[in-house]
Amino acid sequence: MCNEIREKFAELYSLNVNKYVEKKQGLSYLSWSWAWAEFKKIYPDATYEVKKDENGRCYFGDESIGYMVYTSVTAGGLTYEMWLPVMDGANKAMKLNAYTYTVADWQWNEVLRKKVKIGDIEKIVDAISMFDINKAVMRCLVKNLAMFGLGLYIYAGEDWPEDVSAFQEPMTYEKALAYVYKEGKYPDKTLAEIYKTDIAYINELGNSGATPQEVKTALIIIQEEIKKAKANKQ
Repeated sequence: MCNEIREKFAELYSLNVNKYVEKKQGLSYLSWSWAWAEFKKIYPDATYEVKKDENGRCYFGDESIGYMVYTSVTAGGLTYEMWLPVMDGANKAMKLNAYTYTVADWQWNEVLRKKVKIGDIEKIVDAISMFDINKAVMRCLVKNLAMFGLGLYIYAGEDWPEDVSAFQEPMTYEKALAYVYKEGKYPDKTLAEIYKTDIAYINELGNSGATPQEVKTALIIIQEEIKKAKANKQ
């Protein structure tokens, strides 16, 4: 189980999600629909939950300090929870009522050859709405999926996924056999018996578009082992 979890994490973490990312005010937002579709390819049994209070509301908080949303994702026997504040386009916490805040107003000074402060600008954060809550929930779900590896490098401030091949456990002959038996229709036969009675099935399994890549890799390794065994007998 631990090896399988590690391999799936590595597979998700190594996915390049950059072309599905939108950047706003210095933060990156990954398309939730694409993220969920890719995640389900790795974890077909995955489910998610949007946390709700006793009144069925999916947001929690206080009218004076802001609101939070929460999600949880269950996949491969693991459950991770995540949270996210409801924010506006400038990443400011949204409250029950609109409020203002000030930021410095800078201007380029040719004499000093640098930006200098010339005053303050007042900005407005609109009151929270259901639209804002809905966006926060879906962004929270994407952040939740990152706990399993998908797009995690973005939250780590990296531009490209890390090469995780060095951390993946190599495919062994014994592991390859296990994959074939797990996916195959002859769980009660040895590999030699399968090759002897139904080589066409083995070839079909190896060429099938529906066959997982790890099984195809396993078959290649098995075939190489058989070749070595035959060569040693000669």
